[in-house]
Amino acid sequence: MALREVKGPGTGRRHRRERRWGALNTISPGERAVRYALMALVLLITVSPFLWQLSTSLKSLDEDIYTSTPAFLPEHPTLDNYFKVADTIPVWAYAGNSLVVAAIVVTGNAVGATLAGYALARLRFRGAKLLIGAFVSTLVLPEEVTIISKYVIVRDLGLADTLPGVALPGAIGMLNVLLMRVAFLAIPAEMEEAAVIDGATTWQRLRHIGLPNVRGMLSVITIFAFIGAWDDFLWPLIVLTDPDNYTLTVGLQYLNGTFSANPRLIAAGTMISFLPIVVVFATLQRFFFKGVEEGAIKG
Repeated sequence: MALREVKGPGTGRRHRRERRWGALNTISPGERAVRYALMALVLLITVSPFLWQLSTSLKSLDEDIYTSTPAFLPEHPTLDNYFKVADTIPVWAYAGNSLVVAAIVVTGNAVGATLAGYALARLRFRGAKLLIGAFVSTLVLPEEVTIISKYVIVRDLGLADTLPGVALPGAIGMLNVLLMRVAFLAIPAEMEEAAVIDGATTWQRLRHIGLPNVRGMLSVITIFAFIGAWDDFLWPLIVLTDPDNYTLTVGLQYLNGTFSANPRLIAAGTMISFLPIVVVFATLQRFFFKGVEEGAIKG
């Protein structure tokens, strides 16, 4: 008697995945060339402004940057512009202020968004759907609409002209809460039900089941929370009045003088502000991909 092949629950899913990868591997050479051309175009549009700023920051005063056909590569590369930035403004003090603000924002989003996202995804309480709707509605409003109310709240709390006052509005992002909620919802309910039967508390389920499976999303939130806090200009400009409390993005405005401006110094200051983002992203991206791989739930 012939034996029939017994298909497991993941067999169909595996076959669909194999067919999908097979379809991707059978694309024509022309289609592959178009894809690479589009990726090269996007890369050129994205990276060219930063490379141009870097080139300008390395040009000496002897080079004319206003020629009709400007040269991309500096003729006599120099780092004097970076030293002049440090002599013009207290760049390291401003960078320290930005780090303080970024640390508060990253910590607030990592902790607050995780707890709020888990509560909305896994805990049952009255008004949960209404609360989710309120979170979504806040994403519709642009930041400029709420900036006055945020300033009034910060001022009434006595945090005006302080670094915590700069960091407070961004300490928990509504979008980050919704992203963490989606990540927690992707965890099969059977895993938590088994933990409840074993007597696990809510904190134990969050620690041993929830967090290991959302490390990828948590890494994304951490990276973008740092970038948003580090690059923010409008809100620190409104809150801060004492130059000693200025963040780096606000302090760089002093490089643009009232009667004259040296584009080389401005470009050097821009690169000083941009390089920490590159370092942070280059350092954390491996944790991001590692978190996605280890946190994936296998069927």
